[in-house]
Amino acid sequence: MSDLISADRQTEDAPPLLPSGSVLIGLLSFAMMDVAMKRLSIDLGAYNALLWRVLTALVLVSILYLPRRPKMPGPTARKVHLQRGIIVVFMSYLFFWGLARVPLAEAIALSFIAPIIAFYLAAVFLGETIHRNAIYASLLGFGGVLVIAWGRASGDYDEAALLGIGAILASAVLYAGNLVIQRQQALLAGPLEISFSQNLIIGASFLLLAPFFAVLPDRASLPYIGAGAALSVISALFIAWGYRRAEAKYLINLEYSAFIWAAIFGWLFFREPISWTTVAGALLIVAGCYLATRRDRKVAHIETTAV
Repeated sequence: MSDLISADRQTEDAPPLLPSGSVLIGLLSFAMMDVAMKRLSIDLGAYNALLWRVLTALVLVSILYLPRRPKMPGPTARKVHLQRGIIVVFMSYLFFWGLARVPLAEAIALSFIAPIIAFYLAAVFLGETIHRNAIYASLLGFGGVLVIAWGRASGDYDEAALLGIGAILASAVLYAGNLVIQRQQALLAGPLEISFSQNLIIGASFLLLAPFFAVLPDRASLPYIGAGAALSVISALFIAWGYRRAEAKYLINLEYSAFIWAAIFGWLFFREPISWTTVAGALLIVAGCYLATRRDRKVAHIETTAV
């Protein structure tokens, strides 16, 4: 674990085998966290699921971070931490609210559209050029979303599931903005500082509403809260370790393994079947992401912020 939280930076020509394995472990941990959070969101609601998981994660990451006697982040870093933290508050709530109403694999597939949206946000806020590939990619991604939504609407009509799809897509838009800010944040702080700051800001934000919405979790929910918190920290550290030791071009396509884990865990824990429209839509979205990143491999990865 000490190697995971080390701040030393390795050169970009490191062999990709170990970094790839680290990222895959992080993605597996993140998928397992989604299982715990889906259960909590169904039982407690998205707000309470996030409140108790984030507060528990804050305690865990504080144990790792504070004994190192960290320096106070500078003004620029504090500003970026705050901006990203506020985005993640709304992004995470929308995602887990939707996850309680949509199959796990379907939710993950829809979230893959975020990097494509990030290209357009980067053009607006960072002045980056939108290349032709990004335009084609957005058409593929949008087509994938339509296929998934069509499959949902053409089956047994479920208004709650369609609202869940809408919430996850709204979360994906916010996550795209999060990816743009994340590029700057990664240059200003290490993974432990980022994890501590994000959990602190998100936890404080949710606590503001605690007098109105918070409920104490029952005993049956405590293992899920503990597992969700621990897995969120583990995922963040393993993924950060991998991305600090190999170029993104070696690792970015590993992100789509999250769909496989989501399909397996959705079936094992929630008996969620995988429809052909979900698979077809996911393939279109992933193809769009691949096409978009062929020209610019600096696009942020999908599951880096297990907050």
